[in-house]
Amino acid sequence: MLYFHRDNGSASNLCRPCSMRLSDRGPEPFVFNIEQAAEQNRTFRTALWTGRCLQLTLMSIPEGGDIGAEIHRDTDQVFLIKAGQGIVRIGSCREKMNSQRRVGEGDAVFVPAGTWHNLINTGNCPLKLCSVYAPPNHPRGTVHCTKKDAERAEK
Repeated sequence: MLYFHRDNGSASNLCRPCSMRLSDRGPEPFVFNIEQAAEQNRTFRTALWTGRCLQLTLMSIPEGGDIGAEIHRDTDQVFLIKAGQGIVRIGSCREKMNSQRRVGEGDAVFVPAGTWHNLINTGNCPLKLCSVYAPPNHPRGTVHCTKKDAERAEK
């Protein structure tokens, strides 16, 4: 079964936010508008699709917030920035994330497994992004409303 989410293409729908239910649709095939889903998301992290080898989450980082310094020892990660601006820091250890770059809408950041990283919102609106993990990093159906919820769940 292939699941679709799409509007009817009318001009009135093009300006309205997506009204799809943001919940994990994996591992079934799924087609959706990633821009609309990212804009609609208001949670720190929501798993939208979890398969056996890959996971896509939507994230909304508040003004001045960050994802927190982290490392995924066996998981590659890609950030797809959909709206807002920030700084990504990457390095070989938590204390030496010396590589830094400004990022914004349309940018992709690839983080190899075993690399420390942090993404900080430097803008005046939420930083909207998709985070892709291979293999999956969070349990299927994960929803963390806030960063504190995510930190509690990861302990």
